[in-house]
Amino acid sequence: MSDTTIKVALIGNPNTGKTSLFNHLTGLNQKVGNYPGITVDKKTGTCKLSKTHKATILDLPGTYSLNASSADEKIAIDVLNDTTNEFYPDVAVVVTDVEELKRNLLIFTQVKDLEIPTLLVINMADRMKSKGISINIPQLEADLNTKIVIISSKLQTGIDEAKEAILSYTTLSAERCIAAEKIEKNTITNPELLTSLSKTELKKVQHRETIVRYKFINDTLKKSYTVDKAKASDLQTKLDRIFTHKIFGYVIFAILLLLIFQVIFEWSSVPMDFIDGIFGSLADWTKEVLPAGMFTDLLAEGIITGLGGIVIFIPQIAFLFLFIAILEESGYMSRVVFLMDKIMRRFGLSGKSVVPLISGAACSIPAIMATRNIESWKERLITILVTPFITCSARLPVYAILIALVIPGERVFWFFNWQGITLMLLYIIGFAIALLSAFILHKTLKIESKSYFVVELPKYKVPLFKNIAFTVIEKTKAFVFEAGKIILAISIILWVLASVGVNEKFDNAEELITESIEQNGFNEIQEISLQNKILRLEESLKKEAKEAGKTISIQDISSAVAEKTPEFREAVVEDEIAGLRLENSVLGVIGKTIEPVIKPLGYDWKIGIALVSSFAAREVFIGTLATIYSVGSEGDDEDGNTIKAKMQSEVHADSGKKVFTFASGISLLLFYAFAMQCMSTLAIVKRETNGWKWPMIQLFGMSAIAYIAGLIAYQFLK
Repeated sequence: MSDTTIKVALIGNPNTGKTSLFNHLTGLNQKVGNYPGITVDKKTGTCKLSKTHKATILDLPGTYSLNASSADEKIAIDVLNDTTNEFYPDVAVVVTDVEELKRNLLIFTQVKDLEIPTLLVINMADRMKSKGISINIPQLEADLNTKIVIISSKLQTGIDEAKEAILSYTTLSAERCIAAEKIEKNTITNPELLTSLSKTELKKVQHRETIVRYKFINDTLKKSYTVDKAKASDLQTKLDRIFTHKIFGYVIFAILLLLIFQVIFEWSSVPMDFIDGIFGSLADWTKEVLPAGMFTDLLAEGIITGLGGIVIFIPQIAFLFLFIAILEESGYMSRVVFLMDKIMRRFGLSGKSVVPLISGAACSIPAIMATRNIESWKERLITILVTPFITCSARLPVYAILIALVIPGERVFWFFNWQGITLMLLYIIGFAIALLSAFILHKTLKIESKSYFVVELPKYKVPLFKNIAFTVIEKTKAFVFEAGKIILAISIILWVLASVGVNEKFDNAEELITESIEQNGFNEIQEISLQNKILRLEESLKKEAKEAGKTISIQDISSAVAEKTPEFREAVVEDEIAGLRLENSVLGVIGKTIEPVIKPLGYDWKIGIALVSSFAAREVFIGTLATIYSVGSEGDDEDGNTIKAKMQSEVHADSGKKVFTFASGISLLLFYAFAMQCMSTLAIVKRETNGWKWPMIQLFGMSAIAYIAGLIAYQFLK
């Protein structure tokens, strides 16, 4: 007597262990072919169930649903929905992952709608204890109207129970688990809708259907599926207990940030110095090779210097995005979002606000657009208004040059130095003022609203190099080409404004300075400038000797100084000539006009020009100073062709004191930490709030906070 054959269809999401179960059931009794008309593999096999029964098992392609949006899904629908199909099953076996039961049950409810006897197999039972998962099987069977078998394809447990359930398939319920009337247009039971509806309408219908199904799944699992994290013992749960701990979680996050900022300074310093020197040398070489004239000056002092102000910060921008990408790819960033939700609520924000705020560390524009997933208008508006306080990548170039100028690089606490610590403090200050502003806005804005925060913690994983590299390249390229266009354009405009005089002093600058020095010699300011150049030469000689393991005598230093002094004196004269021209140019007049307003903050008119131009984009500040100091300083010592060296030697015309001191540097850092200096961000805020009211409040409010903070810092520290 021949065996009775039962047709079985295995169906389920990818990575649920469906194929592993297929292999356990069929062993070597399987073959691979193709479905008619397509190249998708068709895997079938046979399984001995009893002395009189065997099963022909079809392993359908892994799919997330039966919505016919892919070739794999269409195959599953053709097999399960067409009773004339040669593979139409007597019983459907839906394989699910015990950890992803909610997502996996979507396709189960769709199969049940087809009224085929259905068996639910929950795989990976070996993980239940370590994950703290418990399931009330009788309750779940009653709610889903099906038989459930718990298996572990890894430990090969429950396989015999699955065979027995298949053998007795005639006892399995073929009734739906979701009442037909709850789904108005069911594309699973009415496949003709797939062709009769337009693509837009079909998408809407399937979306509504999915919502109904997930509501049923959520209500069902609430009664029978529990996860007790306290009982979980797997590595991910252990890590979560540490990373989301109410104390250690914050400590670990703070240490990680400090390490990141320290590494940004340490690793990027060498390539930045190299790039800085290359562009300085290129500008000098251009002047030597090309004939003197306006075009050569534009190329050397406007375009090349402006490009240098962009390229020099690629190393720091790249490292910043590298670490952000690693944190996101590894799954740690989601833990930070979950952890910070506890803080956010105290300041009137939702946990969902954390995503835009953290994204703001890269750029405020996409961060503000990310607020769209915040349901509460009040919380969304507050998040939009405070996100620009978060230190974005555009601030990083400004911070980098100012910190290098006024903060010593001395090491503290073994690995760390004051520059890295200062950078971290600026990030913390930005975040703190964002929270404080959010709290004030929460108390003052009279908008009633409620919201809820739900976040899924993904599994930890080793970041893929390909994904990390793609993110770093794309983000860095965006900075170079988007911000770079603005910086270069403004650099050229500034050079033109600095090259157009407004009076006779501009045209006769060389004669006026030369005549004055010939008659009176160097004045006090010029003498200080000369001594600064000599001092830097002496320090450079001592440093070179120390690095070479040699000693240098006072006589050798004096000899080198004597040899260089004529060149330095000539450089001072050229600086004075260029400075007088700049002061009497269109750009100089603009700077002089605003100087009385910014002088209490410790800034001179040159910094004032950079402040005004950087309201287009923060990173323009460095390009502006590079252009100004390139125009305003010609000859210098061997390091004088770098922007940093020129900023270090800059002095106030009336006092001879250095412009960039600790007090003025901290004042500038705080100004840039708080000021709203990005026209693109204002445009996005206008679009997201449907008007200019909130962008203008944001612009003037943040500018006022920046001015007051800079004023207090300078007056207190000077």
